[in-house]
Amino acid sequence: MRKNILWNNPTFCKVELSLFPRLLYVYLRQFLVPLNQNLKLMNCWLIKSEPEAFSYQDLEKDGVTMWDGVRNYAARNNLRAMKTGDLALFYHSLSDKAIVGVCKVSKEHYPDPTATSGDWSVVDFVPVKTLTRPLSLAAIKADPVLQELPLIRNSRLSVMPVTREDFDYILEITDTSL
Repeated sequence: MRKNILWNNPTFCKVELSLFPRLLYVYLRQFLVPLNQNLKLMNCWLIKSEPEAFSYQDLEKDGVTMWDGVRNYAARNNLRAMKTGDLALFYHSLSDKAIVGVCKVSKEHYPDPTATSGDWSVVDFVPVKTLTRPLSLAAIKADPVLQELPLIRNSRLSVMPVTREDFDYILEITDTSL
């Protein structure tokens, strides 16, 4: 007889109860939703922009953009970790405060031509899809599955990694398919 690995695992049983919805989602997802092998190996990110300066609609209109002006070392290192084909959630900060679209890295990091001094990098993005329903910051904070999202934990960072599970969950709750 096969043992129930999940519940008999002492490590799992000691996990803080606040993480249970996230763990349940991750555990059930492997059985209920087939994995897309093409997307499985990509890294996922979240990038932030003020819509008055550069919006997701501007990205769609331009077709491609150089993500310049990043002057935070952690955000720069995240840009440098991006690979061609990685997906990113596009977040409108300040006025909208919502995730509004998905974009893709079309060119890996290279020196920032707008930097007058220092060692800064840029990445090129292309639009993929506008979310069916934007996901507001209030909705993100209210969702127990998204409590570990870096957007909540480190809201000042403009470029941050997102787990594949969180990325897929955000697409799912916004009724968006790629």
